[in-house]
Formats: sequence, structure tokens, C-alpha cells
Amino acid sequence: MELSALYPEPGANHFRLDQDEVAPGNGIFVVARWHGRPVGCGALRCIRDNALRRELGPRVGELKRMYVAPDVRGQGIGRALLDRLETEGRVLGLARLVLETGTRQAEALALYRRAGFTAISAYGEYVASSATSVCLTKTL
Repeated sequence: MELSALYPEPGANHFRLDQDEVAPGNGIFVVARWHGRPVGCGALRCIRDNALRRELGPRVGELKRMYVAPDVRGQGIGRALLDRLETEGRVLGLARLVLETGTRQAEALALYRRAGFTAISAYGEYVASSATSVCLTKTL
């Protein structure tokens, strides 16, 4: 099921991620493979936007596009993706990570909470969709 079907509310879908945001030195985009088959992905982008930096602070990165195919969930793939992105955040000199996920993403919320992420107020573009967004942070 596509996320847009889970969240049909106007303004509830935030999919934008530009290629330069995951270029070397700015972030990373990773693909998880299971027996050679791509089954998951995730991205990390350094927050460069000045307004967002004023809101979130310096040395903050945002996790985006986390996904694991439903037929392989529960195999540790999501946690492996998250671990890889956190490692890259440290390499990039980030002090903390933020992310947004949907209120209807129970598995994702459980993964992030088990990994030490805690709730924060909606930030940036997610303020407009605070009824369907859950924003989280973790100090690296």
C-alpha cells in the first residue's frame, strides 16, 4: 500500500528529497538487499536550510525515505538501515538526528523508539500536518 493511500489528507505527504541532499558530504542514500533483491532504503540529509537550522540547531541531520518491503519486515533490515544512517551521521559530524513518520506507521514508530528516538514538536514543513505527523529526535 502506498503512503499516499494511508494518508489521503491534503498536505500529509512529504516525499521531497533532492539528489544533492544525499551527495557525498551532504548525506547518503542506502539500499538494503536481501539475497540480491532490493528490499529497503533510507536516506540521511544534513540540514542546510538556514530557517530550519535556526529552528533545530546546528549539526542536525534528518532521516528520510525509510522503507522495508512488507514481506521481509521483522528480519532486522530496518534496524540495519537505521544503524548505517546513524553511523554516517557521526561521520558527517552531526550531533543529532530528527525524523518525521506518520501516526499510522506503528512498526516504524516502534523501531525508532527501540533505537532511542524520542518525541519532539513538529518542525519545518511537518507543522502543517501535525495531525498525521510524529516527529522524533536522537542525540548521536
